[in-house]
Amino acid sequence: MIRPIALCLVLALSACTEVETAVDRTGRQAATKAVTEVIAINFPQVPKELIEPFVKCVVDNAQAIEVRELAKASVVGPDDLTIEVVRAILARPATQSCIRSNATLTL
Repeated sequence: MIRPIALCLVLALSACTEVETAVDRTGRQAATKAVTEVIAINFPQVPKELIEPFVKCVVDNAQAIEVRELAKASVVGPDDLTIEVVRAILARPATQSCIRSNATLTL
């Protein structure tokens, strides 16, 4: 009797993980638009050919709550909070390392 219940729980948890992954992926795709706009407009020191690697690194290193804020900004437009979120993500060592790695591949 316990085995069927355990199996149902495992299957339910597996489905939840798949849904969470899909939601995260969709949020990050939406966030890409806002991050691109923020970097292109507010970070003029970033060369045009490096905008894509910068955006990828920011989106990849964003936490779930940041992804939600960035995805929202892709619909309503970036504001000061969006810029601050991007700036905070850019300041992280993991993001900077990502940028260094990806920027050298792009150039």
